[in-house]
Amino acid sequence: MKILSILSLLFLITNCANGNLSAVRFGERCTASDAKQLQEKSYVWFVSKDAAKDFDKRINKANCLDS
Repeated sequence: MKILSILSLLFLITNCANGNLSAVRFGERCTASDAKQLQEKSYVWFVSKDAAKDFDKRINKANCLDS
């Protein structure tokens, strides 16, 4: 039952992208930090078709600050 619920949830999330979803990227990636050392960090990234071209240049593991 858990697996069915998770798959249903993922299906609904994908449909919310309105056909603009190009890829789902897994793995630790971070945005570049600002002057206050703040950044976005995630293990799952939903990438749109527009952002897919330069996604790996802007958001990658090299940007992650060591905690």
